[in-house]
Amino acid sequence: MTALSFGAAAPYKSQQRSGSEMSKVQIYTTNWCPYCNAAKALLDDKGVPYEEIDVTDPALRDAMVSRARGRRTVPQIFVGETHVGGYDDMAALDRRGKLDPLLV
Repeated sequence: MTALSFGAAAPYKSQQRSGSEMSKVQIYTTNWCPYCNAAKALLDDKGVPYEEIDVTDPALRDAMVSRARGRRTVPQIFVGETHVGGYDDMAALDRRGKLDPLLV
């Protein structure tokens, strides 16, 4: 995984996956979160590239909470500027057939 900069000097991991032209997906995670792993697995299964931002750093968690309008749990998933929510929200969109259109 490659360390990149987010904002001033906040590192995050970039997952490079195969995929066609898709909206940028960012997922805020911690390394011990099973729902984070499930969200990444769903995106991996779809071949969707995503950027994983580890929020064990308090500054990154604060940025996530601000961007997610107060939601403090992980994962928090964004497709472009659209806040999808957590894993359950993303999985529900997928079951209703509304995730794929959001990704392109």
